[in-house]
Amino acid sequence: MMELLQQPETWVAVAFVLFIGVIIYVGAHNKIFEALDHRSARIKAELDEARRLRDEAAKLLADYQRKQREAETEAEAIVADAKAEAENAAAESRAKMEEFVARRTKLAEAKIGQAEAQALADVRAAAADAAVTAAENILRDIAKGKVADDLIAQGIADVKAKLN
Repeated sequence: MMELLQQPETWVAVAFVLFIGVIIYVGAHNKIFEALDHRSARIKAELDEARRLRDEAAKLLADYQRKQREAETEAEAIVADAKAEAENAAAESRAKMEEFVARRTKLAEAKIGQAEAQALADVRAAAADAAVTAAENILRDIAKGKVADDLIAQGIADVKAKLN
């Protein structure tokens, strides 16, 4: 047995057993268990918080995806409305342009009609003046005296009255 007491492993084993005995006597094992329990509780709380945050993130993601779909639908509706408004504006512009052209055409036709009437009146007046002048010259050469002058005056008045 003496040999056993001289080996260093024996003394290490004895020191280890005494160390464990002192730790148990002092109650260090309870503190170690409490520390492990606290750490376990803290890890459990962190895991619960991580689950809660994950669930919250999933809800936020679902909300953002829903809002994105709503925004896309609204954007499509806005584009469709804008196209419809543009088509209506184009149709309205076409109608206004056609109306403007029709009014201008009527106005031009009216002016042309007035110009034709005025030209016809001018031609008639010129023809009447030429006829009166020709008749006056012919009657002057043929008729002489007071009778001629009365006939010429009467003829000129008649021609002017009928032509105008």
